[in-house]
Amino acid sequence: MERRATHESGQAISRRRFMQGSALSMAALGLGGGRLFAAGSDTIRVGLIGCGSRGMGAVRNCVDAAPNVEIVALGDLFKDRIDTCLKTIKTNGEKDWSSSAPWAHADKVKVTPETCFTGFEAYKKVINSGVDLVILATSPHFRPMHLKAAIEAGKHVFMEKPVAVDPVGIRSVLASSELARQKGLAIGAGTQRRHDPKYVEVIKRVHNGEIGELVAGQCYWVQGWVRQWGFYSERQPQWTDMETQCRNWYYYTWLSGDHIVEQHVHNLDVINWAMGTHPVMAMGMGGREVRIEPEFGNIYDHFAVEYEYPNGARILSMARQIAGCTERIAERIVGAKGIAMEGAIEGARAYKYDGPTPNPYEQEHTDLIRSIRNGRPLNEGKAVAESTMTAILGRMSAYTGRAMKWDWAMKSSKLDLTPPRYELGDLPVGPVAVPGKTPLV
Repeated sequence: MERRATHESGQAISRRRFMQGSALSMAALGLGGGRLFAAGSDTIRVGLIGCGSRGMGAVRNCVDAAPNVEIVALGDLFKDRIDTCLKTIKTNGEKDWSSSAPWAHADKVKVTPETCFTGFEAYKKVINSGVDLVILATSPHFRPMHLKAAIEAGKHVFMEKPVAVDPVGIRSVLASSELARQKGLAIGAGTQRRHDPKYVEVIKRVHNGEIGELVAGQCYWVQGWVRQWGFYSERQPQWTDMETQCRNWYYYTWLSGDHIVEQHVHNLDVINWAMGTHPVMAMGMGGREVRIEPEFGNIYDHFAVEYEYPNGARILSMARQIAGCTERIAERIVGAKGIAMEGAIEGARAYKYDGPTPNPYEQEHTDLIRSIRNGRPLNEGKAVAESTMTAILGRMSAYTGRAMKWDWAMKSSKLDLTPPRYELGDLPVGPVAVPGKTPLV
C-alpha cells in the first residue's frame, strides 16, 4: 500500500468486525454525552488545542469538511503560536498541504481575545469555553491528559496521532475511549488512511478472504529529515530547557515518542487494521547514525522491527529519517493467495481501485462530524491507541535490545516519560538509548 507523502505523515475477520474497525463504523449511542445536533443545521463550535502547523491544518480540514462548523477558541503553550495561527486562519487564500483547496472560510473564525489561552493549563480553558468539539494537536506527550479532560467534560474529540508516548499514557487513552463510548461522545483520530477509499476497499477484500490467510507483510516510512519541514527552531537566549524542548518537540522521546511512534504509526495502523488485531511480540533494533548533534535531542534516526501477530504472521517494519537515501512509504500485506497494497491486490483475485479519491485529511473530519450529528458517534480511540502502542513496543525493543511481549508492556511496564513538573524551567535531556544497557522499565 504505497503512497509517496509530501509531508509528515491472521485471524479470520468477519465483515462486521471490519465495519467496526473502519471509517464506516459508528459506536453505539451512550448516555451523558455532549449537546445534541440537528442533522447539519446546528453549528458545531470547535476549539483547537495546539496551534502549530498540524493544528492549523487540522482545524482548517475540519471546517472544510462539513457545513456549520465554527472555530471559537485556541490554546497553546506559547502566545506566538496562537498569534500565527489566528493570523493564518483569519486570512483567506493560503493552501495548507493537507487541504484540497486554498482556505476560504475566514468568516468561520469566531475567536476573540477572551477565547485565546496560553500556558500548560490552556487546554482546560479551551475545553471549558463553550466548545462542542475539541481538536487535540499538541505534541503527543500531552494527548492522554487532554483527551481525559475533554471526555470528562462531555466534549467530542478529534485527536491527532500518535496518542501517547509510553504504556502509562496508552492505558489512560484506552480508559478515556471507553468512557467516551459510555457517554455517547465521538472520538476521531488522525489515522486518515482509515478514511481513504483506496485503503477501505482493499482492506474490506482482505477481510473477506480474497488474498487468503495472512502470512506476512512489510511496512515502511523511510524518508529524509523532518527538519526540512520546519521541525527545528534555534534555541534563543531567553529560552529555558523546557521551552527549547517543547518548541523542538520532535527530537525528544518524552514529547514525540521518537519518529517510529510519531510518523511510522500510520503504516503500523494499516497493518493492525488488515490483521484485525495488534501484535503479540516485537523484536527491534535502531540507532542514531547521522542526526547526532545535541540540538537533535535523544531520538534515533532509524529503526527496523519484526512484529509477530497472533496467527504467527511476521511483519517487517522499517522507519528511517536520513537524507540522501532511497525513500519508501508503503504497506504490503502478504496472503496465501495474493498480496494487498494501497488501492490494489495482486493474485488470483486481482483488484485495482478506480473510484472517487476524496482528501482523507478532510474525509476523517466529515465522517466524525456526520457521526456526531447522526447521534451515532464514531470512536476510533481504541484502534489508534493500539496502533500507537504497536509503535511504542517496537521502540522499547530497539532502545533496550530486548524482545518485547505485548502483554507485558501493556499490563506490567511502568514506563512513564512524564517530566517532574510542567513549568518553563530547567529540564535535563535524557540520555540517548543504548541497546543492552538501557533498562527495561
